[in-house]
Amino acid sequence: MGINVSDTDSFIDEVTEEVRRDQLFQYVKRYGWIAAAAVLLIVGTSAYLEWQKAKSATQAQATGDAVLAALANDDPAQRLLALNGLSFDNAEAEAVVALIAANVAKAADDVVSAVAQLNAVASDLSVPVEYRQMAALKALMLQGTTLPSDERLSGYEALATPGMPYRMLALEQIALIALEEGQVEDAISQLEAIRADAEASSGLRGRAAQLIVALGYEPAEVNTLSLGSGN
Repeated sequence: MGINVSDTDSFIDEVTEEVRRDQLFQYVKRYGWIAAAAVLLIVGTSAYLEWQKAKSATQAQATGDAVLAALANDDPAQRLLALNGLSFDNAEAEAVVALIAANVAKAADDVVSAVAQLNAVASDLSVPVEYRQMAALKALMLQGTTLPSDERLSGYEALATPGMPYRMLALEQIALIALEEGQVEDAISQLEAIRADAEASSGLRGRAAQLIVALGYEPAEVNTLSLGSGN
């Protein structure tokens, strides 16, 4: 009786498949824990991220509730006292509350307290740079001419560094200091630079143009197509 080639091929295929299954079983037996660990890691990470998200939302809600409760006081002094009594583990939340407290102090004509709040935020390196820059700018503007012009100029120039979030507002203040010092041409040059800067908002460019006209000058032509919406 002869051997059918197709039967031989079928037998070989079956043996090969059996060997593969045996090898797969051995791999699973040897390395299956890695896959199980990977699944556990993925599930654990997802659960942790959800917990963190829920925790952040809860903290944000608690911060908002505490601030609203503090602002509910009719007496400005009591509002400020309540805000100053708040404490949070989050540096960003602390900065936001300090900025609010500075506004409350300013409204109560307590400039000293307002400036102290702002300077504390501006010097805290654990706070996001946007808050630090905002606090520094507000502190300089709030103090106004009570600070020597060279000190204010130095502060605004630091805020006007390229890439800083409130650069354009700082440049506007630098132009105003130039006017204060009687340096009209320097002020006009600075105002025109603001109008031509793509980062300047339409409102800021409008203020610069109005000031140029008020000083008796004609605003230069500006290619508005090259200007962005600005900050």
